[in-house]
Amino acid sequence: MGNLSVGIKKFLSNKNTVTVVGVVVAVLVLYIAYNMRVNAAVNPVSVPYAKQQISPGIQITEDMVGVRDVPPSMLEGDVITNQADVIDKYSNADTLIPEGSLFYTRQVVEKEQLPANIILDYPKGYVLYNMPVSIESTYGNSIYPGNYIDIYLRITRKTTGNEAATSANDRELMQYGKFIENVKVLAVKDSSGQPVFSNLDEQRTPAMLVFALPEEYYILLKKASYLSLYNSELVPVPTNESLQDEPDDLEMSSESLREWIDTVTYWEESMG
Repeated sequence: MGNLSVGIKKFLSNKNTVTVVGVVVAVLVLYIAYNMRVNAAVNPVSVPYAKQQISPGIQITEDMVGVRDVPPSMLEGDVITNQADVIDKYSNADTLIPEGSLFYTRQVVEKEQLPANIILDYPKGYVLYNMPVSIESTYGNSIYPGNYIDIYLRITRKTTGNEAATSANDRELMQYGKFIENVKVLAVKDSSGQPVFSNLDEQRTPAMLVFALPEEYYILLKKASYLSLYNSELVPVPTNESLQDEPDDLEMSSESLREWIDTVTYWEESMG
């Protein structure tokens, strides 16, 4: 054992020997690295591709997507290499994906990123409604698509000085109460119509909540917002309905407010 130790020390003390060994090791490292780079450059990679032409704004389903092997040189840019990043997503609104094409990240978006995504997600027979909001009324921009809200209605009588057609009680009128409950928010948009939460790198200010209502409720809300002799305000109040497995149905909360709006708007209409 002692002789072996002495032999190793002599071997390592020989500069020429150490130099040769170092050169050999360096050549081996370069050879292995070169082969790895060559293999990476020529070995095909499996990527998803479009089995058919996909129109703009269409949901990309599993039967539309195939997998093929391509050389790595074709993967320059933003080519998507994982099927999970394509299936159940949507083709961008300005994108036509040709049959046989690979998918690129700029072509594939989430439903929420589509400019008209809200038309895909509300019941038949409902009507879309835009409710004007602000940072304050959305609780510091804390109302998101998919959340549920209750809609409260605040009404106060305008003091115009022309009280001939109203009673003394009407002159002091002030009503506030829950009007419609369990309304699902479909979109939160800024003043230019862009989704507030589609790009978290940009600070966008909410200007409208978009939701859908049965037509009779839609008409009531429109009537409430157009009361010319009253100051009226629709107030969104978040609920915890979205946390439930089966959220409750949208419904009218106050028949008295409904009746009052119908009565007052009928009187306004009759007055021309």
